This record gives sequence, structure tokens and C-alpha cells, in this order.
Amino acid sequence: MAEFQYRARQGQNRITEGRLTADSIDAAASQLLTNGLIPLDIQPASASQESITEQINKLLPPRKITLDELILFSRQMYSITKAGVPLIQGLSRLSESTSNPRLAEILRDISRDLEGGRDVAGSFGRHRKVFGTLYISLLQVGEMTGQMDRVFLTMHDYLSRDRDTANKIKSATRYPMFVIIAIAIAIAVLTTVVIPAFAQVFDSVKMELPLPTIIILAVSGFATQWWLEILIGIMLGIFAFRHWSNTDQGRYLWDKTKLRFPKIGNILLRATIARFVRAFGVALQSGVPITQALAGVAYTTGNAYVTEKVLSMQSGIERGDSTLRTAAAAQIFTPVVLQMIAVGEETGQLDTMMLEVADFYDREVAYDIDNLSSIIEPILTVAVGVIVLILALGIFLPMWDLTQLAGR
Repeated sequence: MAEFQYRARQGQNRITEGRLTADSIDAAASQLLTNGLIPLDIQPASASQESITEQINKLLPPRKITLDELILFSRQMYSITKAGVPLIQGLSRLSESTSNPRLAEILRDISRDLEGGRDVAGSFGRHRKVFGTLYISLLQVGEMTGQMDRVFLTMHDYLSRDRDTANKIKSATRYPMFVIIAIAIAIAVLTTVVIPAFAQVFDSVKMELPLPTIIILAVSGFATQWWLEILIGIMLGIFAFRHWSNTDQGRYLWDKTKLRFPKIGNILLRATIARFVRAFGVALQSGVPITQALAGVAYTTGNAYVTEKVLSMQSGIERGDSTLRTAAAAQIFTPVVLQMIAVGEETGQLDTMMLEVADFYDREVAYDIDNLSSIIEPILTVAVGVIVLILALGIFLPMWDLTQLAGR
């Protein structure tokens, strides 16, 4: 198949341009006529026909598609499909209006696949890293039931809630991170600049120093002499950790460890469970079979440890176990979730119960996030107090002895 560039008439007065893939010019013209376009000019596409902007965009690294852009796309597609605009035509319009070149190219690629006869889920599924498994599963159901507008609206609402929760967690942890960084900088300045000045004073008087002072001076001397090596070691440690956490085993262990952090781990676990049960409820409500729903939402949790537990639930249900039994065996759900699963299975309203659990956890997580600063501030206060105490014992006590000697 070859790529062709076309000019065509749409309606009475509008002229549109674009590209499509076909076996020949005649096949390209047939595709345009099928889509309600009257071909005016069809030429084989060549590199010289590309605009300067397209050529520059190919030279630059691809821009990441953000969650906000995906939310906006879902809302726009809902409006387009709700108005009855053909999917291919709607995707072509969005590819022309989006400011992200990568997203525009993906939309054009999907449009070409649809023109070539591929189904909607299959066309979007070729870009699974962008849209995700849940998105593709819902599109497949929407295509079967003829409710594509509902699918896009559902994904818009789901992604919007997911973004709001992520933003709340980031805003709540931003202040503690700034405080920790400030403390680290202060310790570095004291160790490499301030304490060496005191060390010269202590050496000049040849006085006997207490053990805390000896330890502090030894640490300061080591940091002053080897500061470059320490800095390189820290950078290499960060690089090694990031490399390790990007491996399958490292990501699994790190995600599991994060959930065990005091206070914060509990909040992260409930936020992860809320994301899972909401996605699970959305998939079930849209008509996705339960095993397919679990496989689709397992990777939406953003946590490799929880993902493994969800996939184990899928395996258990495929063996014939109930949802409640597999959820209890996973050992990550609270009694509230298990109780709602039991009620949902008995009443046949598992999707409704999951969405109610998600709303419940969203409120709890929002409350915990709003109070996260009040939880972390006492810990930071104690840390600062310990640092001040160490400095007082190691520096100010010898200085007090020097003052007494000078007074005599």
C-alpha cells in the first residue's frame, strides 16, 4: 500500500486536504467517496510535499501525550460522536486542531486504519501505550453496542477523577519535599563550611573534646575532603536506583515497599485501590466481561504489586472461584471493599457497588491528603530538633568550655 495526498470537496464550499493509505489512486478516490468527500486532486505523497513544520517535527524528539490532552480528546470525541459526526471525519478534524504533533500523527494513523477497514478497537489498540488497555476494552464494547459517545464520556470522567487525585497527592507532598531538601542543603553547608571554622578554633587551643564533637569533626573533615566523590556517588546512586526501579523486579519491589511506608503508604494503597475499583466498575458498567475487565484494568493501578494481585484475581475467576473469594485471597483489599463485593455479587450489581466504593475511597483519600501536611510536619519538626541537638552537643558545649576558660 502507498500513501497519497489529496484535496477534496466536503459539502458545498469547504475544501479539505489530507493523506490516506491505499493500493492505488482509484482505491484512494473510492475511500474518499465512501467518506462523503468529492476528490479534486490525488497525488502520491512525497517528502517534498511535506510542510516545513512537519519536517521540523520529525527531527525533534516526539512530545509526550499528557493526561490533560487525553482528557480533552475524550471530551471532544464525545461531542463529535454525540452529534452524529462520522468517526473518521471527527478524527481528521481533531488531528488538524491539536497542538501536539505526536497526537495528531496518531489520530491520522487511526483514521487511516479505519478507512482501510480495521475496527475501532483494533485501530486504537495499535497505540495501546497512549490510550491504555481500559480505553481499548471500552471502545470494543462501545463498538459492539453502538454507544461510542458513552464510552468517550465515561473515559473523560474517569481520567478527570484520576488526574484530580494525582494532583492532590503531588500538591500535598510538595511542601514536605521542599522542607527535606532545605534541611539537606543546610546540613551540607554546616558540614563543609561552618564546622571546619570551629575545627580551627578547637585545634588552636588544644583542648580535650567530647565524643559528639570528635564525631562531628570527623564527619565534617571527611565531607570536606571527599565532597566531589560523595556528590558523584549520590548521583550514581540515584541513577542506579532509577535503573533498578525501571526493571520488572525492581518496580515490583519498590511499589510493594512504597505501600508499607508509615502513614503515606496507607494513603497510597487506598488511592490505588480507589483507582482500581473505579476502573473495574466503569468496565463492568459498560458491559465488559468480568475476566476481560480485570485484565483491562490491572495495569491502570500504576502499581506493579497491586497489578499482580489483580491478575491473580483474574486467574482465580477463570478457575471458577467467586469474585469475593479471589479478592480476599489477594490480601490487599479492606473489609469495606470485600463487603461491597459480596453485596454486589449477591444482588448482581457489582459495577454499582464498585463505583460506590470508589467514591467512598476518593473522599477518604481527599481528606487524608488535605491533612497530610499535619501528619508530616511533626516528623520534620522532630528531625530538625535532633539535628539542632546534635549540633548543640557537638559544637556549642566545647564553645561553652572555651568561654569558661577565657573567663578564668
